[in-house]
Amino acid sequence: MEHPIMFLNLLFQTLGLPIVHDFNEAHTFLEKLLLPYVTYTWLLIIILVIVVKLTVRRIELVPKGGQNFFEILISGIEEFMVGVTGEEGRYLFPLIGTLAFFILLSNYMGMIPGFFGPTANVNTTLACAIIVVFYTHVVGVKFHGPAYIKHFMGPIWWLAPLIFVVEVIGHFARILSLSIRLFGNIMGEELVLAILMFLAGAYLAPLPMMFLGLFTGGVQAFIFCLLSMMYFAGAIEHAH
Repeated sequence: MEHPIMFLNLLFQTLGLPIVHDFNEAHTFLEKLLLPYVTYTWLLIIILVIVVKLTVRRIELVPKGGQNFFEILISGIEEFMVGVTGEEGRYLFPLIGTLAFFILLSNYMGMIPGFFGPTANVNTTLACAIIVVFYTHVVGVKFHGPAYIKHFMGPIWWLAPLIFVVEVIGHFARILSLSIRLFGNIMGEELVLAILMFLAGAYLAPLPMMFLGLFTGGVQAFIFCLLSMMYFAGAIEHAH
């Protein structure tokens, strides 16, 4: 299947920059830097920064407009997270909130013609998953100290070597679960949209799939963040 037309690629080609679509095709650092999932990730980060700057530029005591919308949205996410992790996990909200907005907008970005959703590439979802799982252990050590290692040993001392191996495999499985679930759903959705657009784009056939994509994009962002919250909650509970 041919690669879709992306406006950043057209811009880079106009500037005479090398353009490749797959990591295996990239042989130089510049080519890897200009891969679609990298460039559109930076584009999304820039968009998020601009939106945040515009929103907080004029903070008012009585919120209205964009400030009111974001205050309701952010406070809702925060309270939901505290309900999962407990009050001790409130300080983790900046990470969860950032992941929520980044993943949600990444999922939706791929539905816009000329754009590419970074979460449709496994490297992006893998990076997010590694951050979550790594920080899970940071949380465990923060609350439990060096004794957090006991979480990997199990309650029976003579089974500790076996339990340790099982736990390590389980934590690596978390990375695979978080990354592949998100990547698979978003990539599949974009592939179906591309096929429908190619076969019957003139007859608005992709529209029902696009509406479904709005729903599934939100659900996938929610599932990723919910699982992350549960991992953090587990690390905090073991610390008590």
